[in-house]
Amino acid sequence: MGLLTGLRDSIARVTERLFSASDPKRIGIYGPPNAGKTTLANRIARDWTGDAIGPESHVPHETRRARRKENVEIERNGRTVTIDIVDTPGVTTKVDYKEFLEHDIDEEDAVRRSREATEGVAEAMHWLREDVDGVIYVLDSTEDPFTQVNTMLIGIIESQDLPVLILANKTDLEDSNVKRIENAFPQHTTIPLSALEGDNMDEVYDKIAEYFG
Repeated sequence: MGLLTGLRDSIARVTERLFSASDPKRIGIYGPPNAGKTTLANRIARDWTGDAIGPESHVPHETRRARRKENVEIERNGRTVTIDIVDTPGVTTKVDYKEFLEHDIDEEDAVRRSREATEGVAEAMHWLREDVDGVIYVLDSTEDPFTQVNTMLIGIIESQDLPVLILANKTDLEDSNVKRIENAFPQHTTIPLSALEGDNMDEVYDKIAEYFG
């Protein structure tokens, strides 16, 4: 009886691995607020499914809950890679409601948004530690990448042994400095792009297929 039970358990484990290997990879899009994560997520989703994931905004912390687009099939070089895109809230050490007041949002709504954004950061961290198979880390190439949050998140990603692509976004802007991001994280591949304009998305898709396929 014990032998049969053990054999049945072994078969079940092998079957589980076979099926899980064919499941879409969950790819989390991470980075600081206003780096262009949702713009990128929408660009990928529209290019391959025709649908957007969520609204884009210049207001900070507009994405306050993780949003997911499932079964995005990306075709590159004769093969198809299927991923689930998880657009996460921007991670920061503190969400101040006064940030919202600067965008003509009344105080009550600003306080509510800051509370939701704080909860969203916690949710993003949970996804990173428990529920993603790889990470696309988006940075605004006009901003200094040497921050406590970026260093912390890249460290967590590395400790989880997750494949990661770093995207230097907003290359359409005059102050863009991709080299600064490459120097900040030389151990990882950095790809320049403009998610807004769609510049260099072919290379992004090639790397997604290579890293997450």
